[in-house]
Amino acid sequence: MSILTFGEILLRIQSQDESFWKDGQSGAKIYPGGSEANLAVTLANLGHPVSYLTAFPDNTLAYGIQQLLEGIGVNCDKSIIKQGRIGTYYLLSANGLSKGEVVYDRDPSSFTQLKLEDMDMDAIFQGVEWFHWTAITPALSMQLNQILLRLLQEAKNRDISVSVDLNYRSKLWQYGKAPEEVMPDLVKFCDVIMGNVWAAEKMLGYKLHRNLHRHSPKNELYDEAKQCAADLFTSFPTAKHIAMTYRFMDHPKHNLFFGTYHTRTYDFISSSQQSDDIVDRIGSGDAFMAGLIHALRSEMSGQEVVETATKEGFKKLFIAGDFNMKNNIQND
Repeated sequence: MSILTFGEILLRIQSQDESFWKDGQSGAKIYPGGSEANLAVTLANLGHPVSYLTAFPDNTLAYGIQQLLEGIGVNCDKSIIKQGRIGTYYLLSANGLSKGEVVYDRDPSSFTQLKLEDMDMDAIFQGVEWFHWTAITPALSMQLNQILLRLLQEAKNRDISVSVDLNYRSKLWQYGKAPEEVMPDLVKFCDVIMGNVWAAEKMLGYKLHRNLHRHSPKNELYDEAKQCAADLFTSFPTAKHIAMTYRFMDHPKHNLFFGTYHTRTYDFISSSQQSDDIVDRIGSGDAFMAGLIHALRSEMSGQEVVETATKEGFKKLFIAGDFNMKNNIQND
C-alpha cells in the first residue's frame, strides 16, 4: 500500500550569483522540483512505496523528469498527461541562500489545466493508504481547490490517512480568495497537520500570543507551538498529529533548525540543529514532512518522531536542488 502525493511538478531556474545577469549573460541552473514531488523523493529514499499524482505535458522534458522520479523510486503511473507545459519558478539568488526574489510562471501549465473530470477516483486511490497535499495547490485557483476538496472527500470515504503541509506562498493567492477562507474546509479532512505558528495564523485563523522572532527563547517558541497545536486540535477534530518547524537564518549560509510534535495528549520538541555552511534551503520543509510521515508510519515514539523529522529536514540543507538527491550533496 502506497503513499500518494498530489501537486504540481515544477522547474526551478536559479541564478548562480545574486543577479541573473552578469556581463549580459545568464549563468542559470535548472532543477526539477515542487513541494509534493520533493516529499515523494525523500519518502522513496526512506524506503516507502510512493506514488505521485500531477499533470505532465506530452514532451521530452516531461518524460525526462518522469524517468528521473521513477529511477529514484517514485511511481508516476497515476499522473495525467495534459496539454500545457511544466510550470516554472525563477529564483533570483544562489541556491536559495538569501531572501532572493522568487518569480512564478505557472499558468497555463498542464497542472493548472486539470479538471475534475480528469480525476478517475478508483484509479487514483487504488492501492493507496496515505494521501498527502500542500497548501500550494489550493492557492493556485478555485478550480484546483475544488479538485482537491473532491480528492479529500474521496480519501476520507475510503478511510485513507491524510496529511497536509501548510506551505504559505503569498504570491500565489491571486484569485480573490484569502487562505483563511479556503484552508479550514480542506484541513478538516486531515489526520496530520504540519506547518508553523505563522502559517497557522495566516491560513487557519490561529491568534499568536507572543511576538516571536529569531532571538525568542526556545521555551517561548515551544510554548507557542503547544498553544497553537491545542487550538488546532480543538478546531479540527479529525487531526491526530501536529508538527511545527522553526527555521531561522542569520546570514546566507546559516540555518538554525528545530521542530515540535504534538498529539492530543503529549508535546515534544527536538534538539536544535545549526550550521554556518549550508548549501540549499529549498526543500528542507518537504524533507521534514517526509521524515514525519516516515516516523509515524514506523510507529516511533513521540520524541523519535520529532527528532527524525528534524534530522531529515536539516540533512536537506546540504543537498543542492529541490529533490533530496543523495548524489547532489556538496561539502565545499
